[in-house]
Order: sequence, then structure tokens, then C-alpha cells
Amino acid sequence: MHKRFELTNKMQGESLARKSLLRAYRDRPRLRLLPELNVVKIGGHGIIDYGREVLLPLVEEIGRLSATNKMLVVTGGGVRVRHILDIGLDLGMPTGVLAELAGKVSEQNAIMLSILLSRWHGVRIHTGDLLDLPNQLYLGTLPVMQGTPPYGLYEHPGEFGAIPPHRTDTGAFLAAEVLGAKCCILLKNVDGLYKEDPFKNPDAEFIRDISAPDLLAMDLDDMVVEPMVVKLLPDARNLREIRIINGHIPGNLEKALNGEKTGTVIRAE
Repeated sequence: MHKRFELTNKMQGESLARKSLLRAYRDRPRLRLLPELNVVKIGGHGIIDYGREVLLPLVEEIGRLSATNKMLVVTGGGVRVRHILDIGLDLGMPTGVLAELAGKVSEQNAIMLSILLSRWHGVRIHTGDLLDLPNQLYLGTLPVMQGTPPYGLYEHPGEFGAIPPHRTDTGAFLAAEVLGAKCCILLKNVDGLYKEDPFKNPDAEFIRDISAPDLLAMDLDDMVVEPMVVKLLPDARNLREIRIINGHIPGNLEKALNGEKTGTVIRAE
């Protein structure tokens, strides 16, 4: 019998899969790098694709609010992601390749938005630069990054089909969680979460406040937020809720940053 070389520690010889071990560490306190940070995700499909009439007033609002609120702006992809996914799926591309392709579009939007925010010291950062954010914010910059999480070719297979399950809502949520941010606000083209698509059914029931388990139990056919965010939220340790607001309405972001009731809140429990 060969003997394993070991380093003495509390996890010596562990497989890191034993459930009782994982539970023992579940409630350990986590370091919050930026507890005053507000992660603001700007949807590509819901905001950026509408062009200057919607985006420029929002840029002005973000710029003004950045003087008194620490913010990380995260960008979605939008119509060009739908186009590349349509082509990629038709050609039989694997999920990981589709994730690589979709991420390029979100990156383009981050570059454009950082330029639009340059008057307020907007600067485009990469997903690997998150640990530089405390210094970036100390220097007075307004960081902007793409929302696609960096799984790339290692993207998880989706529950349904080949479309990558971790997209830009998920990327914003994961960034907020690892940084220990104060909040994660998703800006869309609707007032919040509905039981049905309000563009298809104007009488769809609005959901003001709901827990992630309750929302998952409803098994809605469609949601304005990526299902993966709702699945991950109960296991988050720093971020215990997300908020969805209408980014087409001036002042909504300021209300959300001030803790006023607007949009939909999805709670971890």
C-alpha cells in the first residue's frame, strides 16, 4: 500500500466532497471586499439595444449618482447575442463555444458604455480585474465590465438545449457576491418580474417581492431574469437579494440606490 504525502491541516485526507465537512464550514464568516459597492447591470436586450433615446439619459443618471455611490457597471449583450446564438446553434456549436461567442458582444457593449461614461471617469475593466476594484474606486474611477462570466469553453451544459445557462445577469450576480457588494440591481425594459411576458399579455400579474425558492416553485415558462441567478441566490453568503427595475424610467436607479421601493425584489429566502 502506497502512502500519500500529506501536509498537516484540518482537511488532511479529505475528499472535499463529504457533506458533513461542507456543512461544518457553511456558516464561517466571509470577507466582504467592497460592502458599499452597488453592482448595476445594464441589459443589452432591454436597455442598450434601444439606442440613444433610452441609454443616454441613463448614462447621465449613472454619472451623476457615481459622485455619491460606489458603482460597478456591468453590461449585457442583447440583439447581437441572439444573432450569434441563432447561427451557432444552427451550425451545431457546443455550449462552451456559444459562451465564448456571446461574451464578445457583452465586451463590445462594455467598451462603448465606458466611453459614454468617460466624463465621470468611466473605465473599462476585465473580469479578471475584480481584485483591483478597491484601488480603482479609491482613485475615483467608474469601472465598467462585461457581464458574461468567464467560464468560456468550460461553460456548464444547460438543462435545456445548448444555450449557455450562465449569461450576463448571472455574471453581475457572481461579481456582486464575490465582492461582498451591498446590492445588485438589474436594469431591464419592464417594471420588474411578471408571471407572464407583459409585452404578450398586458394583464400579466406583477410580482413585487418573492423568495427565490418560491419563484422556482412557480416554474414559470419565462422570466425577465436568468433562471440561473434564482437558482444560485439561496446559496449566496454576501448578497441576499437582487432587484429588477425599469431602466427606461429616469429616477428609478436613484430610488433603488436609496433603498426606496421600486421594481421587484427577489430574496434568497
